[in-house]
Amino acid sequence: MLKPVLFTAACVGAVAFVFAGGAAQAERAVPIPAAVADVTGATGPQTAVFAGGCFWGMEAVFEHVKGVRQVTAGYAGGTRDTATYDQVSTETTRHAEAIRVVYDPAKVSYATLLRVYFSIAHNPTELNRQGPDSGISYRSAIFPQNAAQRGVATAYIAQLAKARAFPKPIVTKIETGAFYPAEAYHQNFYDRNPNHPYIVTFDKPKVAAFRAGFPQLAS
Repeated sequence: MLKPVLFTAACVGAVAFVFAGGAAQAERAVPIPAAVADVTGATGPQTAVFAGGCFWGMEAVFEHVKGVRQVTAGYAGGTRDTATYDQVSTETTRHAEAIRVVYDPAKVSYATLLRVYFSIAHNPTELNRQGPDSGISYRSAIFPQNAAQRGVATAYIAQLAKARAFPKPIVTKIETGAFYPAEAYHQNFYDRNPNHPYIVTFDKPKVAAFRAGFPQLAS
């Protein structure tokens, strides 16, 4: 991914991929079954934290899910003192680019968010990368906020694996760690930078695919 105006070593592959005319990494939702298990009894605003590649696209998809109140781009899995883009980009902090999703459980469930996460928000079979972006900060990981979420996420990964929902093994890990918001220029990046080359090439097709694959969930 690219910083606004400035390029970083981490985004060189993405730039080359764009100029080479490569296809966007996600153009349709993968048809996967709904989760058998779900979090029950939750009331009031709830929080979910997901990592799956560049947080610009992850944020954009979940911002369009009905029942989602707020999405924040950030870093999870490392420490507070290294939760900056410059440090995370060195791939030495153990952070993953992640999003924090605040949602209304009366309108959308945790299991439904997981289905969007696995089906279209990212590719859960890519290890330490997503499309043109590589490194452990782009890994596929779920950071459950309580025991109920952990149980549902673990069961859903097992369910999808048993159903052979993907042509390759799922590499998504269940992790622990605090979430730290990213810098202000990363927030709502999709909406504020609609003509950014990375957004046009990788994230607009992803959002369009979400709307096509989950019309009942799209806001």
